Amino acid sequence: MTTHPNPTVITRYADPAADLDEVTVWAVEVHLEGCADCRALVAGSTADDTRALLARVAAGIDDGITTGPAPERRRSWSATPQRWLVWHLVPWLTMTVGVLACAVLLQALTPGLPSLVSLLAPVAPLPGVAIAWSRRHDPAWELIAGTPAAGLTMLLRRTAAVLAVVVPALALASDRAGISLALTLLPCLAFTAATIALGAFVGVRRAALGLGTAWALAVIMPAVVTAELPVVLRAGSSPGWALLTLTLAGFALLRADNFRRLSSHN
Repeated sequence: MTTHPNPTVITRYADPAADLDEVTVWAVEVHLEGCADCRALVAGSTADDTRALLARVAAGIDDGITTGPAPERRRSWSATPQRWLVWHLVPWLTMTVGVLACAVLLQALTPGLPSLVSLLAPVAPLPGVAIAWSRRHDPAWELIAGTPAAGLTMLLRRTAAVLAVVVPALALASDRAGISLALTLLPCLAFTAATIALGAFVGVRRAALGLGTAWALAVIMPAVVTAELPVVLRAGSSPGWALLTLTLAGFALLRADNFRRLSSHN
């Protein structure tokens, strides 16, 4: 309805006993959403008993607000874990740390195998990143999705929380296994950035699953079979991993708007 409804229509709309067709009711309601003057006409056209009821309800609400207890002030620190970390990540992070510990132990028991810590480093953060900001795993997703912090901002915060656990675990595992820290942390960061960048198009969960599967099939399995560390994880590959991490991180930032779409949270 592009023009104001006439007073007769307003009066009939305000009268619950009036027989007004559904199309007209819908048109009036759509118009009332943006027209304060017509809302005032509707309020003036209501019956006396309706206005009295509304007045009693308003008085009751005012009295409840005045005499009720003061609202408890929310502590600012209590909201921090919800923005940076959610409890459903804990089992996945625990599993990741456990797998790295097993890799160090297995490496010590079977020295002939290639460095298992190096092989697992790129995919170590992927389980946590996959569910860090996912509507399938976050019980509060519906509440958070409509906030200004949703999307890439929330994903980066929770990814940082995942890395805050995975990176120290990798550093400790690398030290125990006698591996260069750069050859574990840089691939870890590169795959994290790749998951976020690819997640802008196919969803973070699918991106993590695809990258993890591809790495396992193309790198981990051949390395275990041949007992040789792949070239991409040998000394001298660190600059390439660093360049790849920066490139993918920049690309992900350019696609930040994509994370507002539902597909990025699958």
